[in-house]
Amino acid sequence: QVQLVESGGGLVQPGGSLRVSCLVSGIDLDYYSIGWFRQAPGKEREGVSCISSSDGRTYYADSWKGRFTISRDNAKNAVYLQMNSLKPEDTAVYYCAATGLSSGCRYFPGDFGMDYWGKGTLVTVSS
Repeated sequence: QVQLVESGGGLVQPGGSLRVSCLVSGIDLDYYSIGWFRQAPGKEREGVSCISSSDGRTYYADSWKGRFTISRDNAKNAVYLQMNSLKPEDTAVYYCAATGLSSGCRYFPGDFGMDYWGKGTLVTVSS
């Protein structure tokens, strides 16, 4: 059974940092690319970042480029999203998702091919 479990969300002040984690079981990160997506209140879900299984190449949506960093630890079956210089507009539920497509993050920031999803972790940026 495939499971993706996000953790690490919470309340953080503007300008602060937070690292959210995605613990993966049932699939091998050597063959699955992982994306981070978010859904803010009243808005559509959107892609934040993606890391490719084949070469570890990373992708970021423009809104988060330079502030967020995606990384993975295959030995721990985990993918992380380090979020710095957080803003109130970063408030959202953050989801991780996995795709086994050989094209990896090709469709990012879209979610085409993301076959498995976690339930999300809430990040609230507020003073």
